[in-house]
Amino acid sequence: MKLLRILLCLCLLNAAAKVMADEDDYLSKYFNLKSDPNPISDQHILEFWGYHDAYEPQAQSNTLKLRYYQPVQIDQWRGTMRLDTSYVSAYGPLLPNQSSGNYAAGNTLLTVWGNHPGILKSWDGTLGGRIVFPFGNNGQWAAGPQAGMVFHPTEGSRSPLADFSPLVRYMYGFYSKNGTLASALNQPALARRLELYPTLGFNIAPDTQIRFWDENGVIYNSAGGGWFVPIDAMVTHRINQHFLFAIGASKQVVQTFQQYDWSYYGKLSFNF
Repeated sequence: MKLLRILLCLCLLNAAAKVMADEDDYLSKYFNLKSDPNPISDQHILEFWGYHDAYEPQAQSNTLKLRYYQPVQIDQWRGTMRLDTSYVSAYGPLLPNQSSGNYAAGNTLLTVWGNHPGILKSWDGTLGGRIVFPFGNNGQWAAGPQAGMVFHPTEGSRSPLADFSPLVRYMYGFYSKNGTLASALNQPALARRLELYPTLGFNIAPDTQIRFWDENGVIYNSAGGGWFVPIDAMVTHRINQHFLFAIGASKQVVQTFQQYDWSYYGKLSFNF
């Protein structure tokens, strides 16, 4: 069964790559967009994030997150490694008084993606994957592949569109080998989810953008069915070449797969 699910993940990734390759020709022909074969930044980026999420019934959480981007180059392969680590404080009437409002370690995420000129030569996209390390109360490991592309307006285009950056990822959760049955019973269902990010960026001023589905995307629960579809928007403003800040908000519009009701967040980003 595990082998079947791994093969399913690989098939989904291959299908996504083919769809994005066809999308490349379509967008170039009809929307004056061209794919960026090498969207990887050579800069190191350090970001400080803050989130406030609301759930039902009457539960909320605050999250402090540190995110770091590290350029990576191995021979002709160029890519980026991203590390996310967080502290989470949950509170609400259903939580024990002794734990409500206290900060605890959240999950840590390691994501790597990039491209190689000798792999999928006709496809100007990136391939990679993500691993979730369960340092928080979730207790669930997860891993999965991802594929993405970046499109920019062609030269001479006066479109307000800054970029179209679709990304697809499939996450597969599992418990640690040494986990006990009692600990497994206290954990949520294992993750089997397809994550879709139809990211759109629009220029609203020379140094200001509004970005849709950049931080929060669409999720499909492939284990039990159900969709989570939010409206997600983030406004970013660059002060100078080394500093950017952003504020954003997300509200669910379809939630047959339970996530959050609404969320707002912000970040401070430093390039060096």
